[in-house]
Amino acid sequence: MGSKTPEGHQQGPDGNDQVEKPCDSTAARPRNGSSSGDLDRGIVGEDQDGDDDDGEAGLNIADNLEKKNKKKRKPRKKKNKIGQGDGKVGVQTSPPTIELSVLFPSDSYPPGERIAYDNTSRTTAAEKRYNARSQDQDETFLPSYRKAAEIHREVRQYVRKSVIKPGVTLHTIAESIESGVRNLTGQQGVSPGSALEAGLAFPTGLCLNNVAAHWTPNPGGKDAVLQSNDVLSVDFGVHVNGRIVDSAFTVALDHNERYNPLLHAVKETTDTGLSLASVDARMQDLGAAMQEVMESYEVVEQDGKTRQVRAMRNLSGHDILRYQIHGDKQVPFVKNDSEQKMEEGDIFAIETFGTTGRGYTRDDIGIYGYGRQNVRVNPQHLQPSARSLLKTIDESFGTLVFCRRYLERLGIKNYHFGMKQLIDQEIVESYAPLVDVEGSHVAQFEHTVLIGGAGKEIISRGEDY
Repeated sequence: MGSKTPEGHQQGPDGNDQVEKPCDSTAARPRNGSSSGDLDRGIVGEDQDGDDDDGEAGLNIADNLEKKNKKKRKPRKKKNKIGQGDGKVGVQTSPPTIELSVLFPSDSYPPGERIAYDNTSRTTAAEKRYNARSQDQDETFLPSYRKAAEIHREVRQYVRKSVIKPGVTLHTIAESIESGVRNLTGQQGVSPGSALEAGLAFPTGLCLNNVAAHWTPNPGGKDAVLQSNDVLSVDFGVHVNGRIVDSAFTVALDHNERYNPLLHAVKETTDTGLSLASVDARMQDLGAAMQEVMESYEVVEQDGKTRQVRAMRNLSGHDILRYQIHGDKQVPFVKNDSEQKMEEGDIFAIETFGTTGRGYTRDDIGIYGYGRQNVRVNPQHLQPSARSLLKTIDESFGTLVFCRRYLERLGIKNYHFGMKQLIDQEIVESYAPLVDVEGSHVAQFEHTVLIGGAGKEIISRGEDY
């Protein structure tokens, strides 16, 4: 489903702070030459002449010296603690002589200056996004996606082969696609909540010629009948447990070769985007590469004039969230200055639109569909009709896009006043058809790709495209 590009993220050891000091140099020394250090340790040198009295004198001197030192010792002063919790249990001498591992026995050393990087918020945001994606991708994630993709393949291949042909109405094509999806999912979407288990992710888009995106048959509108010179783009989505597969293709009726260059240009451009999609791929790089491919083609229009295929400037691909077709990331297919990049766990709809027209879309008349916004609502602030309609929307569609055909299929007809209030209060958003200039032709191709850490899976790829 096409996404409109927005205009314009210390303590001393054992409580003792004393350190060893040499004895006073003026203290009496024993005549046997023993050092004061020896005396401190209670060791006396040997008496060279064997005089026992001298030995006793030596001991007495040591005793006296020890007593003298004790008398000279000054009262211990409390020293300032280094700081609580830094792991230091001692204070260093001046000059420093104590081995550091003695002062920090737990090897817990004080940190230096810590300065946060400027990009901390960006890194943290990326980590948060990854964690959120990881938590959301449980054991049902891949089976649900592959089931939805297989349903999409089987339905579209049948419709391309057996339904799309001149003389068939767009309403018939839409009903064929949507009934096929409901049958293969096993959910008819009539009882409350059943369409949220599996079914259609958004109304089938059937865009003829200069209509680029967001057109579906609706009650009260004029039905269109396919002609042999038409170009038709078909865009529909299937979800299982909210895992949305979004894929689109374009056909030229009666295999009109005139528009083969247009179809080839768009398909090759989409394939280029898929080939470049990977972890850390930048939207700038993808957009420039895709535009170069797209605008290398030319088409000879029905008036005989040769026109360059142009990439649509104000449409883009997008990421897909659970039960939400458009996420926060855009994948432009033109040159751009986006700083966004792809990340592991992202799911993207890589879609491109090529045109023989101006390359810009505008809103056309009418409404394609509606989407419930992810906002809290106090029902008491709503009129009864709006309150009742919102209850139906929440039960049957949630944040999936729906259309008037879907409401009337549920038996709801008098919804216009209630819908207006929901739109006015920005609880529901409406989507208009998007068109290029009259007389131009637009083509679209799209696939859903899962971006993994070790590789990617183009989940909607089939033998047809």
